[in-house]
Amino acid sequence: MVDTPTADTPREPDITHVNPATGAMWFGHPRQLARLFTTEMWERFGYYGMRALLTLYLTKHFVFGDRAATGLYGGFTALVYLTPLVGGYLADQYLGSKRSVKFGAIMMAVGYFTLCFGGQTAVPFATIDGQRYDVQVEAKGSTEQRYIVDHGKRLQVKGNDDGTVSLLAPDGSSARTIAKDGFKSDAERSPLFVTIMLLALSLISVGNGFFKPNISTMVGELYPQGDRRRDSGFTIFYMGINLGSLGSQILCPILADTFGWWAGFGLAAVGMLISYALIQFDGGKLNGYGEAPVRSGPDRALPIYIGALVAVPVLYFLFTNLMNAVPPVPGSGFIGYLASLSLMGKLLFGTFLISIPGILIWSFVVGDRREFQMMLAAMVLIVFNVVFWTLFEQAGSSLTLFADRNTDLRLFGDFAISAPQTQFFNAFFIVTLAPVMSVLWTALAKRGLEPSIPVKFGIALIGVGAGFLFLVLGAGFAGPNFQVGIWWLAGLYLIHSVAELCISPVGLSMITKLSIARIVGLMMGVWFLSISCAQYVAGIVAQFASVDTVGGEVTNLKVSLDTYTGTFTTIAEVAMALGVLLLLLAWPLKKWMHGVK
Repeated sequence: MVDTPTADTPREPDITHVNPATGAMWFGHPRQLARLFTTEMWERFGYYGMRALLTLYLTKHFVFGDRAATGLYGGFTALVYLTPLVGGYLADQYLGSKRSVKFGAIMMAVGYFTLCFGGQTAVPFATIDGQRYDVQVEAKGSTEQRYIVDHGKRLQVKGNDDGTVSLLAPDGSSARTIAKDGFKSDAERSPLFVTIMLLALSLISVGNGFFKPNISTMVGELYPQGDRRRDSGFTIFYMGINLGSLGSQILCPILADTFGWWAGFGLAAVGMLISYALIQFDGGKLNGYGEAPVRSGPDRALPIYIGALVAVPVLYFLFTNLMNAVPPVPGSGFIGYLASLSLMGKLLFGTFLISIPGILIWSFVVGDRREFQMMLAAMVLIVFNVVFWTLFEQAGSSLTLFADRNTDLRLFGDFAISAPQTQFFNAFFIVTLAPVMSVLWTALAKRGLEPSIPVKFGIALIGVGAGFLFLVLGAGFAGPNFQVGIWWLAGLYLIHSVAELCISPVGLSMITKLSIARIVGLMMGVWFLSISCAQYVAGIVAQFASVDTVGGEVTNLKVSLDTYTGTFTTIAEVAMALGVLLLLLAWPLKKWMHGVK
């Protein structure tokens, strides 16, 4: 998971008003850590519960095609990691962390509740050679079949390996074969409920911007400068993230399957409200922490809150622009591809592509040789960080769709889980392996064998590629139903979790240590911008694994399996090649880092 707080922040809060060591302790830490740990746990419960459902909600309830659904998912998660830049600044300058967290929690809870109002499931239809036909859905045991109604006759839709589509008569014979690209599937969906869904995603994105950066800031305020408990305190806090996600990725899908999508999103909203209540009704336990800075003049909280609400329709516009983006013209090249990006994509990539060389040029001009080399090492690692999270974040999009379509979800005997619940594997392995990895790094460090930061990044890239290769290997053992055993997917998440633990805990800390002091805040912004870009690109990569569907379901599982394995193989090859490249660059990068560990 990307949500990694850091003990090293560019702004040291003023904590001279309190001595945490004199207060009550919680496992050797300030007692307030327990409340902030629980607050973050419930907030992540809501977010990851919602995220587990989102892609399938888009493909099954709104019946969007894979390309539209994964693109929208990538755009949403990109904004989730971009808005904290603004929310953190506003908290630092005006609101204070505590008010920002409470306001963000309210907006996110409203967003989750808004997702509950999805209306009726979209009605699928097909267009064949310019003529529209109704599509009927019929359950067949645990699967569903799609039929075209043609002059009162029901013809089953079956995709063929060569891309053509056959319409089968009741006796199984082919009544009609439609040429490749001659069959188009879509659905009638209410513009009102699509608008409501996009507004909900906008509310969540804005609310997250106020919540995410500032709850970590409050944790940092519990410790005075030089307090060695700070790193372990943030490690405990990080466990709250994964415990919350672990619980929600099991429970929210259960409610969604049992009662409907609204119940899964409703449980996410309840988790968010609990998070809000823990801060709002703290009984004075958090007095003195996360308070607004002392400034002359009127309180600017109300204008900021109004501005946040005004930002919601702005984000809604970005979402609609993203959904209406036209694919690039074949043969137009890289320039044509950039021109075809949505406005959100242009803003993200434009800012990232300008900021990287711009900051390096500035560092070369104003810094000494040592500072420039450290900044150069930071920028190289930031670029490789984009690649890692782009591939790792397939979990919520292409891997969830793979779980739904080409995975036998039975764990033991007839006991099975749902496709969204497969995302819990990552949180489970993080909770289980984090202490083991911590002990491993400590033991290696004592012997002088702990890998350098570039080596850890390289191992992470090779690991994320190896996870996809492991799943592709499992596809070779797929049965006649073209489904892979769930333990192959669990193996991918195990390998990815180990890779995550090599890169995630050190990223933000590394940036603060390598950056020139005068621009450490800007560098933190570039770091979060890199993760935001990775989320957006993850949506684009998932689009390469898009499979043609009718009414939200694929019509040929063999084509589906081949498409996923082909995409995952390419992903694996790129990741592992870049990982090896980074290992080769590790020695000069370590030299440029001048002792930073």
